[in-house]
Amino acid sequence: MEPVVTLPDIEAARTRIEGHVIRTPLVPSPSLSAVTGADVRLKLDLLQPSGAFKLRGATNALLSLSPADRARGVTCCSTGNHGRAVAYAAGRLGIRAVICMSRLVPANKVRAIEALGAEARIVGRSQDEAAVEAGRLVAEEGMVMIPPFDHRDVVAGQGTCGLEIVEDWPEVDTVIVPLSGGGLIAGVAAAVKARRPAARIVGVSMDRGAAMQASLAAGHPVAVEEVASLADSLGGGIGLDNRITFAMCRALVDEVILVDEAAIARAMRHLYRAEQLVAEGGAAVGAAALLERSVTRPGGHIAVIVTGRGVDMDLFTRIASGEDVDPAAVSG
Repeated sequence: MEPVVTLPDIEAARTRIEGHVIRTPLVPSPSLSAVTGADVRLKLDLLQPSGAFKLRGATNALLSLSPADRARGVTCCSTGNHGRAVAYAAGRLGIRAVICMSRLVPANKVRAIEALGAEARIVGRSQDEAAVEAGRLVAEEGMVMIPPFDHRDVVAGQGTCGLEIVEDWPEVDTVIVPLSGGGLIAGVAAAVKARRPAARIVGVSMDRGAAMQASLAAGHPVAVEEVASLADSLGGGIGLDNRITFAMCRALVDEVILVDEAAIARAMRHLYRAEQLVAEGGAAVGAAALLERSVTRPGGHIAVIVTGRGVDMDLFTRIASGEDVDPAAVSG
């Protein structure tokens, strides 16, 4: 299958978002290199101004809107990071934004969105329920939907992360990517494999409610129950009418790994103690897969995308200190 989003789309996105999004560093990880015996490097997209990689896709999508569409305002459903990115980009561009989220989204992420000047609208107990409200805003109030992942401009924007990895490290042979709706991994895979066809793309998600993994196993998009997890940013479905990311993941992702809550907590502690990084649960799953030695044929040059830092610091302090934390504590 020819990817729906291709290298020229991603290169165009990079030109478009330059000056709005930073080129994040790819740094050696001595601790994970020691664990694996490979050269492991961390792509620190948690350093984006909005706190997560999502700023790439949101910014590309908003900059691609016509003046008339900008005037209508934008909306989206989000588990937190996409909403924060849309709010940040919309604020810079002077666009009204309404971010729809479920009650499972941690309160710190809701507050961060409101602090950026967007309206945070809390609806239901799942991302799917929040999506219904976003759809109503489009149908009844004429707002423009900015989907969190299943959108060409969003995927192309996220793909700029992969383009940076392969340019900064041409020898990379494995890229490990947190996996949720597939926008990041689809874009990264398209960019990396266009430049390094033999490179392996590994997706990692939590073992509860991993929608893309379940859909790939079934051969078509399926619904899953969304439950509380330390990796709250990876929650939510991929959409039963998914048009882009499911097909791209099926064509371009080489392996999908699931990690449990204890492994996620250990990885958060490891990144903090060994690498001095404050990473949210969804951003730590790649490190968790390496620490659990779950990656098949990991290769000798491994890039791990650390996607975001949007974690409640009281919760993070408990995890970092070694406390066993009930994942339900992440829900607002």
